[in-house]
Amino acid sequence: MGVSRINARFKKLNLEGRSGLVTFTTAGDPDYNTALKILKGLPGAGADIIELGMPFSDPMADGLAIQEASIRALNGNMTLKKTLKMVRSFRKNDQDTPIVLMGYYNPIYIYGVQNFIGDALAAGIDGMIVVDLPPEEDKELAIPANDAGMAMIHLATPTTDQNRLKKILKNGSGFLYYVTIAGVTGTAKPDLKPVKAALDNFKEISQIPMAVGFGIKSPEDAAQFATFADAVVVGSAIVDIIKNNLNQENVANSDLEAKVLSFVSKLANGVQNARKKHGVPL
Repeated sequence: MGVSRINARFKKLNLEGRSGLVTFTTAGDPDYNTALKILKGLPGAGADIIELGMPFSDPMADGLAIQEASIRALNGNMTLKKTLKMVRSFRKNDQDTPIVLMGYYNPIYIYGVQNFIGDALAAGIDGMIVVDLPPEEDKELAIPANDAGMAMIHLATPTTDQNRLKKILKNGSGFLYYVTIAGVTGTAKPDLKPVKAALDNFKEISQIPMAVGFGIKSPEDAAQFATFADAVVVGSAIVDIIKNNLNQENVANSDLEAKVLSFVSKLANGVQNARKKHGVPL
């Protein structure tokens, strides 16, 4: 399905007159089986699109919460092949929810770009966000991915102007991920007004769906951004719940999955009702 599954989801959200909820978890955190149960439960809890982190030893764009999630997963012997295995298992019961891998280029490079794209599409991956490959390096991954039908989702930041955006979007597809803060994930709280101004500015030159993320931690925060963004990404707050429900050996408590999915349901409720609640025309 690839990018077409992402396009279909945003078309559905547009017809429903609402923003979408994008959830982030790290594959294999805190262990393979628990992570798979959470993954399978996310759509039912209200996730419209799933970002699945590829564990990596040096996640430079991520704050402490996601760094620690990667370490937990790697300590549990999580690999890129096992990540694809998780997605294949997910796809046995869900052919509609888009899944986007998020991470860094090194594991993909070691795997082999063409082999990885083929295996990822076959597993049911629809897109990728690779944070350490700027548009100047699109030939490495973005162009081969697009040629194969895989979405290559690029990042824009508060320092991105319209000229830079054109370069970012040249080989970008699926949606644009707007980073709401200058910094790493899960740190500062984003300011609503400049984010809305940036997206309004970007929409003058592109109609690609725009998701906002970094620093959005509560259902209330998510609802505010959902009044104007096409989708809202929440990651570190979910990962924190996982961390806070492990014992000293990083083994999951019996109610970890339920707590994660309950929080996602609250996020989804806020996002789904945001425009109606705030009087935004549908």
